[in-house]
Amino acid sequence: MAYVISEDCIACGSCISECPVEAISEGDIYVIDADVCTDCGTCADVCPSEAISPVN
Repeated sequence: MAYVISEDCIACGSCISECPVEAISEGDIYVIDADVCTDCGTCADVCPSEAISPVN
């Protein structure tokens, strides 16, 4: 299971510097590469808009 970033993303960049495997990249909103994500949840912990959640 990986994490995803919703449309609630405010593109603040907090998650990028926290990701230990560099799975997050910029786009219209930030995007998490599911093949690289290790499900650590660090990105979700630092997201001020609560836009990051586990894939269901």
